[in-house]
Amino acid sequence: MDTAKKKVLIVDDSPVVRGILREILAGSTQLEVVGEAEDPYDARDKIKSLHPDVITLDVEMPRMDGITFLENLMRLRPLPVFRRSSSSTRWIGTMRTSAARSIPRAPSMD
Repeated sequence: MDTAKKKVLIVDDSPVVRGILREILAGSTQLEVVGEAEDPYDARDKIKSLHPDVITLDVEMPRMDGITFLENLMRLRPLPVFRRSSSSTRWIGTMRTSAARSIPRAPSMD
């Protein structure tokens, strides 16, 4: 049986949200946060260097939205993704992509 922790990359433009997710995941016996990215461009570089098994992805970010990034990611390097969005319209729109889960985020987290 494989007992290695799954490597997680947190992708979110909010340092507060990244910290909250990091703290939540720190208590897991099955997951290990290996890095954080503040936007999709940073995430692309960290995916190449850190080789995460799963990523958390904010849908609404500057420079490139999470949906566009997710579409590119699934085409080039498919991996499980947990998506978050404060907009129910954007959240429903992400259902067309092949991510593992979509989690609406509370609007007051930022």
